[in-house]
Amino acid sequence: MRLIRLGPEPSQVGLDVRAALSAWGTGGSVLGGVAMLGVTPPDCPRTLDAVVVLPRGVLVVVGVDLPDPAMRLEAPLTGQWKIDGWPLTRTDGATSPAAEALEASTAVARRIQDMRGEPLPVTTVVAVGPYVAQVVQPTADLNRGVRVLHPKPTTLLAAARELATSDRPCSADHAAKLLAVLAPTGTPPDVRQLRAEGFPDAAADLASASTMLLPKVVPAARRPKWLPYAAAAVVAVVLVVALIIVLTSGSATEAASSTSPAPQPTTVVVDGRNFSPKGADRTEDCAKHAFGDVQAWLAGHMCLQLRRAQYETTVDGRKVGIAVAELNLPDAARAGELHKVASAAGSGGVTALVKEGKAWAGGPPSFDRSAIKTTLKNAQVRTAQAVWSEGESDPADPQLAALVDQALRLPTTQ
Repeated sequence: MRLIRLGPEPSQVGLDVRAALSAWGTGGSVLGGVAMLGVTPPDCPRTLDAVVVLPRGVLVVVGVDLPDPAMRLEAPLTGQWKIDGWPLTRTDGATSPAAEALEASTAVARRIQDMRGEPLPVTTVVAVGPYVAQVVQPTADLNRGVRVLHPKPTTLLAAARELATSDRPCSADHAAKLLAVLAPTGTPPDVRQLRAEGFPDAAADLASASTMLLPKVVPAARRPKWLPYAAAAVVAVVLVVALIIVLTSGSATEAASSTSPAPQPTTVVVDGRNFSPKGADRTEDCAKHAFGDVQAWLAGHMCLQLRRAQYETTVDGRKVGIAVAELNLPDAARAGELHKVASAAGSGGVTALVKEGKAWAGGPPSFDRSAIKTTLKNAQVRTAQAVWSEGESDPADPQLAALVDQALRLPTTQ
């Protein structure tokens, strides 16, 4: 477990959390992962004692300081907490501190989802202190992925192993981006350091995910002697059946295919105008698919993902090509920097799919001299372009400019 201290612990019991995590030592021999201490993820309502990013899950650790040590703590997620049979009273009137912890976990999960980070399960640990001998939780609360505990090295380790149970481990590359999503300040560990903390390479990640689909091969030395003859007989039967089906149903199939309508592409409607999808793409190598100053900026900064899509619509009987690009950055500050670069005249932009060989019949050969507009929302920069499919285009064309405003609301997935 690698520890990164980003700020002071917001609770006294947070010191015990840090001590427990430190006791595991660095490397992946005990558990692995990276713990960010005193971190405030974007859009999170409070500073967290720790966010622990593990190869198979994310733990949000929220500290709750009790007025006194306790032998028994009854800690339901909803309802009154009780310390040794006495109701826990707080100046703010709250009866269950777990509600605040759940709110923080929800904000972390939403941040990961909005920034399209690795979809690991996000669970909650409510660390209580200064000391609690026994914690009682309803079974339903445990099933929701919440643990209330006094943070000793053994109890925290047991909770992490119970809660971090993703079927597919997070690779070192995805872990670096996930850490950047949750802590925009500072520099996350590099891929080599993350491998040392138990995060696999992307290739190993793919292999572990697909191993379960591989058929079991019977060793040749132990194969029954009759197996080749049985296999040959089965193949012969299958061929005969297939031949009969082809001879008897070929004409029926041909008739059905001649009358069945071809599937129609899904149409997206914005402000009453129809946009027909003409292809989409996504990549994590944002700089490779950009040009000019925008490419130079992306080459020197982290970009989580680039999504591109193209559409076709018609204005007064004339076809128009639409290109949409969506760049997802680790935080709003870096997105603002990119938006400033991309909005400047002559600064380049994102390469349209058409230029990479993904043109469509009747579509524009390029998006040169297109009307273009770039917008910024939170940590996302979107760009839309509109160009006449035939004939000359003018970037100041009011019809194309109106289409660009509508195109900014088109999805980048198809």
